Amino acid sequence: MEIFKYMESYDYEQLVFCQDENSGLKAIIAIHDTTLGPALGGTRMWTYNSEADAIEDVLRLAKGMTYKNAAAGLNLGGGKTVIIGDPKKDKSPEMFRAFGRYIQSLNGRYITAEDVGTTVQDMDLIHMETDFVTGVSPESGSSGNPSPVTAYGVYKGMKAAAMEAYGDASLEGKTVAVQGIGNVAFALCEYLHEEGAHLIVTDIHEEAVKHAVDTFGAKAVDPDDIYSADCDIYAPCALGATINDETIPQLKAKVIAGSANNQLKTTDHGDMIHEMGIVYAPDYVINSGGVINVADELNGYNQTRAMKKVETIYDNLMQVFEISKRDQIPTYAAADRLAEERIQSLRASRSPFLLNGHHILSRR
Repeated sequence: MEIFKYMESYDYEQLVFCQDENSGLKAIIAIHDTTLGPALGGTRMWTYNSEADAIEDVLRLAKGMTYKNAAAGLNLGGGKTVIIGDPKKDKSPEMFRAFGRYIQSLNGRYITAEDVGTTVQDMDLIHMETDFVTGVSPESGSSGNPSPVTAYGVYKGMKAAAMEAYGDASLEGKTVAVQGIGNVAFALCEYLHEEGAHLIVTDIHEEAVKHAVDTFGAKAVDPDDIYSADCDIYAPCALGATINDETIPQLKAKVIAGSANNQLKTTDHGDMIHEMGIVYAPDYVINSGGVINVADELNGYNQTRAMKKVETIYDNLMQVFEISKRDQIPTYAAADRLAEERIQSLRASRSPFLLNGHHILSRR
């Protein structure tokens, strides 16, 4: 990869390599865009096959956070960190404290959080060296487990998609097929059940399915049968890329709205479901409740304020659907346009984020 050429093509601001021999830290911080504010994005720890793979991943993820934060209406840019290593074997307190010092050296241009391979405890170690971290343990001022908040946002977003597809935001009497019953999906099922929706559920873990059946009176199906389920809404809440050549012909739902990341295998599949008239709630818009919640910690966490902000996911998706109709483009492309238009509207009056501007020292 020609790094500068790649960064120029997608207008990245900064790529920072962090090394600490004592702890074995090998981290890469990517800051994509700080037009809207400091870059917020989690720290992922992964056993990459090569340094090139790690660089490519952190660049891709940072750009994704710019779009997610902008579409969520947050005054935050996009960034991400990857730490090269096995999260089960290579962690140490020294590693995360060393990483925290690197974050501190960026003077607020980048704020990190928990991600794949990292934990609340890791964030607490980072917090010993810098304030530019969210998702720390509750006693340190965190909002705690983000899953219920993410689920609430998906629920509100699903109501927006129902309004677009059916002309009514009510989910009472609607049949929702939920793929994957993890923490977020179970909390989502609670909201749906309370409103009177009928649930069809599946998961590779039988105990998770049984819990949903016992709690909500849900109907259980085999994992391969969820796509062809007779339902109004398909809610992918597990792995990504479940909207693909094999599954699309099976879908009976008029709405796709769930918490999973990277739901479309390719953008071609977004085009396909758009042509079929299926209303798709773009994943990074509907599942942004978690990032909205941790962003509120930056102002001293207030749960009521955070949940009010999460409710705007409904409005953000209605904007996406409006742009889709206005520009005659699929909703996945309309979500990108929503984010890009917000960034462009401020770019003329703002420069990249600096916590403290330059001050000319007086000379004697």
